[in-house]
Amino acid sequence: MAAQKINEGLEHIAKAEKYLKTGLLKWKPDYDSAASEYGKAALAFKNAKQFDQAKDACLREAVAHENNRAAYEQAGMMLKEMQQLPQAVQLIEKASMMYLENGTPDTAAMALERAGKLIENVNPEKAVQLYQQTANVFENEERLRQAVELLGKASRLLVRGRRFDEAALSIQKEKNIYKEIENYPTCYKKTIAQVLVHLHRNDYVAAERCMRESYSIPGFNGSEDCAALEQLLEGYDQQDQDQVSEVCNSPLFKYMDNDYAKLGLSLVVPGGGIKKKAAAAPEAKPEGTTAPAATEEEDEYAGGLC
Repeated sequence: MAAQKINEGLEHIAKAEKYLKTGLLKWKPDYDSAASEYGKAALAFKNAKQFDQAKDACLREAVAHENNRAAYEQAGMMLKEMQQLPQAVQLIEKASMMYLENGTPDTAAMALERAGKLIENVNPEKAVQLYQQTANVFENEERLRQAVELLGKASRLLVRGRRFDEAALSIQKEKNIYKEIENYPTCYKKTIAQVLVHLHRNDYVAAERCMRESYSIPGFNGSEDCAALEQLLEGYDQQDQDQVSEVCNSPLFKYMDNDYAKLGLSLVVPGGGIKKKAAAAPEAKPEGTTAPAATEEEDEYAGGLC
């Protein structure tokens, strides 16, 4: 069966080359017919699992019919079967640019997203770039829900790679779009993610500012998300690891996207988690002695976050 398909592919290649030499009119190359034959050859080689030959046939098809953007993408998928992922992504990117130039942004975006999925486990940095490109295409087309979904993928990869500065910016962009489409409950979740990222950046000031700015989101003040974040920031500020861990182990945090749930579970307060509390009550003293004054530390932190 495989040998039959290989022979079939070679026959289509021969026909394609004949079209390029003479064409049907005998006086100029017939690029469209050659492209068609190369496409048939690619399919035959693919069915025979001869992916290298299938890729070459696809590329020849694309060259024969320069506007055949799909041929570049198909060649990329052949390279994927051959585990040549960086080269596959290059061809799919080329196809997506041609889709854009030809006025088909949706197809371009889908090609870019496919490329991102292909390379995600091999080169997360490249995948982030592809997802962000896809989001930009959707955003330019005012398809904000699709755009924010791709931004979410980029944000999670950035968190997974501990690229927290970039992750904070990416989540903020997500949050802005969710506000624009009035999906406020998701804004609350993005605020939690953002605060966790800032705390992992050891930037309490940015985390607190993020919290304050979120009070302007309808319904946030008074929500369980808001109450949990207030507890989290209070515990972090007072170096109370128990309080921080209790919040981060709550269902609200544990059932977030896995990458953000892990941020919560791994969050450690500064100073090793030594609680800043009032000194323990002194033991009874013999009559005539006075109890020592309470430490200044109690007054210093009595106000919590305020």
